[in-house]
Amino acid sequence: MKISAITLGLFCAVTRSGAFTPSSISKTVSTTAPRAFGSVATSNLNLNTSTSLNLLQRNKQRKFNNDAKVSKEMIDEEEVRALFSLWNSALATGDSRIVASRYTTSPVLLPTVSDTPRTDFDSVKDYFDAFLLKQPQGEILDGNISIGDGWASDTGIYEFSMGASGDKVKGRYTFLYIQENGVWKIQHHHSSVMPEEIAMGKTITESEVQDLFGLWNDALATKDPKKVAMRYAKQSVLLPTVSDTPRTDFQSIKDYFVNFLKLEPQGTILESNVQIGMNIAQDCGIYEFAMGATGAKVKGRYTFIYLFEDGEWKISQHHSSVMPEAGKAQVINEAEVRNLFQLWNSALATQDPVAVARRYARKAVLLPTVSDVPRTDFDLIKDYFVGFLKKKPQGEILESNVTIGHDWCQDAGIYEFTMGVNGDKVKGRYSFVYVWEDDQWKISHHHSSVMPEAFLGPAPKPAIPGKKELKKEKKVNGTKETDAEFA
Repeated sequence: MKISAITLGLFCAVTRSGAFTPSSISKTVSTTAPRAFGSVATSNLNLNTSTSLNLLQRNKQRKFNNDAKVSKEMIDEEEVRALFSLWNSALATGDSRIVASRYTTSPVLLPTVSDTPRTDFDSVKDYFDAFLLKQPQGEILDGNISIGDGWASDTGIYEFSMGASGDKVKGRYTFLYIQENGVWKIQHHHSSVMPEEIAMGKTITESEVQDLFGLWNDALATKDPKKVAMRYAKQSVLLPTVSDTPRTDFQSIKDYFVNFLKLEPQGTILESNVQIGMNIAQDCGIYEFAMGATGAKVKGRYTFIYLFEDGEWKISQHHSSVMPEAGKAQVINEAEVRNLFQLWNSALATQDPVAVARRYARKAVLLPTVSDVPRTDFDLIKDYFVGFLKKKPQGEILESNVTIGHDWCQDAGIYEFTMGVNGDKVKGRYSFVYVWEDDQWKISHHHSSVMPEAFLGPAPKPAIPGKKELKKEKKVNGTKETDAEFA
């Protein structure tokens, strides 16, 4: 039988060193393969057409498989092992088409985490579309090689390091290689989990369970809802903090995080309670999120139940809820309500319209003293104070009336401003409605108006009944009152 040489410099390495090991092929593949791919002539290709792209892809696959051409009579054990390294290097490309091209035209792939036999290029590629997302790299721990006439097999135990999660997963493998069109290809590949892990359960420690939260949190940091949803098991349940709808599949979980990730959340576990079973683990407690988009910090209660699925720990159930005591009214007294004006007044003193606008709630309404335009968002409020601050105003409350409710309060009355640019003093009527937002009191409504009598003239004073009028009213109503009641 005439076989060529497994290229990528492999047989050259054998000739030079007299030894041929999996580590040497790994090094050779990593340095030479990219050069081989890059050597595809593209100058005459129109890469904007699907035909040209397909041609480029086929050239990549062909050059990759050139490294498994045969040109000598018998393959030896080190060369058989080198075929695994070639497959492993195909995994490292992240391209499922290149991996699938390492299999024959009529292969049988029995994958580790799929019940479906894969028997052609498209089905093999389909399996690796998902598997390569984990960024796997394999290492043979224990291998047994057999060589026959035109075939070779390699069976044993391998371990994968998953670059996407840092997990390490062992499995049992069988590769059967045959020659097809002068190239050594994988005819049969059977991969299975370690059976004792199924019987005894996948071991995990308490600290490793707590570290699983970090994988989910890292997925949040990518701001990619798809990557977050991939942390959940195939049949998971998400009961989110701010949605009444249970999320029970990939699409609905991804949909929830589309909006949540806009807040740029990053979580920290404050209190954790871990329980571990067979291929299952639970972590429940209290976490806190820092919202990068707003600066807010939000605490919540959580439950994560993890299952060992597809060679890694996935979230089977995630229940997140608000802190129930957070529903209690934020405590504030009258003096503290009046002091909220001073926070606003201090912002005026900075002469920075942004600092003043930040004292207002997200959905605030400002009805200013000297503008007909209601200001209903940050930019409009800021715009008003660009002009007003040029007068260098500083305010003082002359008369205040405070009302306190559940997470809101009101201060209404009369204030007076001293304008630093000219010394003028201007009185006005005011209403401030404050709400508790992002762990602080913000202005939800601010209505300021001129003193009307300065323009309309004095208004009649309200009549206050005297003693005689009150006695007459009581008598008309049929009641008797003593003079002492009016003293």
